[in-house]
Amino acid sequence: MVPDSSTCPWCSAPRLDSARCPRCGADYAKAEQIRSHGRAAVLVAAPVAEVVVEEAVSAVIVGLEDRLVEDPAAELKITVAALPGALALGVLFHYLTPGLQRIFFGMPVHELGHAVSAWLCGFFAIPTLWKTLVWEERGFFAPLVLAGAVVYAMVRAWRADKPLFVAFGAIVLVAQALGTFAIRETTAQMVFTFGGDGMGMVLAAALMASFFFGKDTQLYKGWTRWGLLAIGAAAFSDMFATWLGALRDRGAIPFGEIEGVGLSDPMKLIEEYGWSTKALVRRYVMVGAGSLFALAALYVWAVLRARRYVKEA
Repeated sequence: MVPDSSTCPWCSAPRLDSARCPRCGADYAKAEQIRSHGRAAVLVAAPVAEVVVEEAVSAVIVGLEDRLVEDPAAELKITVAALPGALALGVLFHYLTPGLQRIFFGMPVHELGHAVSAWLCGFFAIPTLWKTLVWEERGFFAPLVLAGAVVYAMVRAWRADKPLFVAFGAIVLVAQALGTFAIRETTAQMVFTFGGDGMGMVLAAALMASFFFGKDTQLYKGWTRWGLLAIGAAAFSDMFATWLGALRDRGAIPFGEIEGVGLSDPMKLIEEYGWSTKALVRRYVMVGAGSLFALAALYVWAVLRARRYVKEA
């Protein structure tokens, strides 16, 4: 990628008429050399009466997020304890007051799961606290808005030199293309019916995963990442515990009819789309377990990264 001479090579802040970036403190010239060649030419002091010579010294390329960790030791402790602690509290909350957990944490993420599934399938949807309004037919507006938002985010990530987020955006675009053009409307309706708890567990895991990213944003500097971690842990515990319980007790499945909404999602999937009870429970558990496994892998990576911060400090 060709460096942009109008922005800082490290943090992409607008470049000013000075030697250093006022935002991150990087030396423009050295940062460009490190970005381009993995090293920067620095002056090495020679003995007295000898000429100072330039020697190419290898430089470790450290990302902007790495340099913003002010206390690596404390960050390691937080990284190790935060996610397991949040999940443990979420499980405890579920068994002490499952109704309150469902109302304040599970349902909002559940309805967002319906909406995101519908958007990926080409339907316009508006999530509310108790019901997601989904248009009866596919349209052009929702797919274009979603694709435009994803492409915009990918461009921003590319300019910030964050290829992981670019790759994630590409995956979302592929999923949207398949959901919008490769499946029938009736199949799409089944997908976003399942997406309440199904996509909801994925979104809850994503909220928890956000705790480990964004150290160059207000997400890390303030309390936002703690709030997202707590919401994600409580919502995930609510949904996943329900379906784990259904493996042993089919009475735990939320069958029935909801006032003002109609048939519950499990009832719709069985009566309208012909799912068996066994398949219903197995598919929800598989999605939850898969989300938890991916989160565990990310947790291991985050801990190893935090340990590297301590060693390099």
